[in-house]
Amino acid sequence: MTKTFTTTRELRFGDCDISGTAYFPSYLDLLNGVNEEFWTHIGYPWHEMIWKERWGTPTVHLTCDFSVPSLFGQTLTFELQVVKVGRSSLTLKHEISCEGEKRWTSTQVLAASDLDKHTSMPWPDKVRETLDAWLVKD
Repeated sequence: MTKTFTTTRELRFGDCDISGTAYFPSYLDLLNGVNEEFWTHIGYPWHEMIWKERWGTPTVHLTCDFSVPSLFGQTLTFELQVVKVGRSSLTLKHEISCEGEKRWTSTQVLAASDLDKHTSMPWPDKVRETLDAWLVKD
């Protein structure tokens, strides 16, 4: 199994400011969509986790470094890697590029959260096994 989840997103009109440059809050919305797609890919669609199982994965820490602007109509490639799995946390590294040119990077920490108690919780055993299988070791 590959340890990098890769997907693409086209920058749409609503993702950009008046100059046609990607607007950074839209980048975060795109990143959230990539995360949702990753969880579905590994067998845990958010709609089932949230509505049936009553747990979620809110972001508790996020850093971003923007290197080169992206423009309306360009297609961005998102590469996601699991770099740390804790008792109830997960650290992801994201590298976003366009035609091989790095545009921005992000490190994101998610936490397993009980949606009824609004507290962190340990990863369910099957979820932890899945995340451990995606873990990239240096």
